[in-house]
Amino acid sequence: MFEAFFLRALIAGIGVALLAGPFGCFIIWRRMAYFGDTMAHSALLGITLSLMLEINTSIGVFVIASALALALVFLQARADLPSDTILGILSHSTLAAGLIVIGLMTSNRVDMMAYLFGDVLAVDQQDLWVIWIGGALALLVLVLIWRPLLAGTVNAELASAEGQRPQTARLVFLILLAAVIAIAIKIVGILLITALLVIPAASARRFATSPESMAVLAAALGSIAVASGLSASMQWDTPAGPAIVVAALLLFLISIVLPLRKS
Repeated sequence: MFEAFFLRALIAGIGVALLAGPFGCFIIWRRMAYFGDTMAHSALLGITLSLMLEINTSIGVFVIASALALALVFLQARADLPSDTILGILSHSTLAAGLIVIGLMTSNRVDMMAYLFGDVLAVDQQDLWVIWIGGALALLVLVLIWRPLLAGTVNAELASAEGQRPQTARLVFLILLAAVIAIAIKIVGILLITALLVIPAASARRFATSPESMAVLAAALGSIAVASGLSASMQWDTPAGPAIVVAALLLFLISIVLPLRKS
């Protein structure tokens, strides 16, 4: 018989995996892994400001990550700099600002380990509602923008010529990604969220026959990684968030070794 806290962690982790899979596919297709890291680093500033202002941390992370996404779009249009340079500036600036805010919080000590690496075993009923309802809404919007976003990923100019509005779809996707990070922070933490987005999708890519099948397979592999990582964490008393990421890594290594089925 599983403990109640373990079941809550499993349900929460699978909810995040189902959400992260499809979003991770677009991160790979659009080569946005560094952007995912940048948004994750900005989450520290969102968390510290939330604690200082005494508001929900998920709301704070979403607001700051969304602001960073808008700042990226603005700077890409105005600054004569490569995207990776802009991301480097935003990533380290928001991380430094978050650390400064922590230093100013003399009356409130922050448990940084829980925020950096996640604390999935501490999720409560409210967290489950946030993950599943918020995740369902994010996936619904992703489905609505799937075609123009995918078309813009393949060829933005052609998509624009066909009236698909890929730039609008891209901006909506960035805001949705901010929501995903806000939802998933408690599961694997600031430093590991990009791994949960990227690794299952990378594992699925080798076996997928279409973009849609890759998204479904990435969500399934992420769920398996969550279940395996949590079980290993309970068995060997290791941190749950890192255990989930290591389980995802093992699935990725297996996917590389397995032979492809010839058509």
